[in-house]
Amino acid sequence: MHELLHYASGARAPIVMANVNRTVASPWAFWPDQTDSLSQRDTGWIQYYVESAQEALDTVIQAYRVAEQVLVPAMVNLDAFYVSHAMEPVLIPSQELVDGYLPAFDPPHKLDTDHVESWGNVVSQEMFFRHRQDLGEAMARVPSLAAQADHEWAQRTSRSYGVIERYRCDGARTVIVTMGSMCGTARDAVDLLREAGQAVGLVKVRLFRPLPMAACRGAGGRGRRHCAGPQLFPGHGGVLHQELRAALYGGAVTPRIHGLLAGVGGVNVSPLKIVEFVNQTRHAEPLAESQWVR
Repeated sequence: MHELLHYASGARAPIVMANVNRTVASPWAFWPDQTDSLSQRDTGWIQYYVESAQEALDTVIQAYRVAEQVLVPAMVNLDAFYVSHAMEPVLIPSQELVDGYLPAFDPPHKLDTDHVESWGNVVSQEMFFRHRQDLGEAMARVPSLAAQADHEWAQRTSRSYGVIERYRCDGARTVIVTMGSMCGTARDAVDLLREAGQAVGLVKVRLFRPLPMAACRGAGGRGRRHCAGPQLFPGHGGVLHQELRAALYGGAVTPRIHGLLAGVGGVNVSPLKIVEFVNQTRHAEPLAESQWVR
């Protein structure tokens, strides 16, 4: 399937795919793990990571709007079992509401006998270069369009998620950064740490690809220490750890970023465990490589 993801983005097909994140064999397992989609981060797809069933539904609708505006496919990722197999109430928007939110889509490239096109031909090096450059420019528009799509969805439904979410980050000296269903657990951990007198906040990354760099740089407030987890990409450590360093290093203030590999293979991570992870990094110098924790 890997090459077909490249093909879809190269074909500028605004597909929206809901992907349930599960462990990748071998060994064989069924548990939540985001490696399957994170390993496809450079295939030219927009990637969202959602926390709940309600957010999954809302994000699929928003993703159609964004994908069709830039002609780039989008992937909405939800964690296996914690989201995919758990039962929770979901508000289903009316068809009229969705129709009013999503404009009619008229694809610029289609099978049309009145406007004949040729697809799938071999191109020159120069043509391929221009094509990839156009795709890159389209991806660069995504963060602002995604924020606008979320804002307009909120006006219709009173539900908003942003491209990233800040939770109790005002005055925070330490910021936990994560994605997906672990964000709910991390909120509880932040509350426990705040009750204990520690200035800790949470940044939830909802739009991961393209990563909204400007929003990430401003999300942590005055935080000088960032704890990123739990994503794993073998051989390179934590993917979110890498992305945060790329986004935050080189600015006016460079925070200390600790990469933590937690929840790999679906290992349960409780709020108290996250509190423990934060306390472990409190006086430690960050290492270049992500650290395994459980």
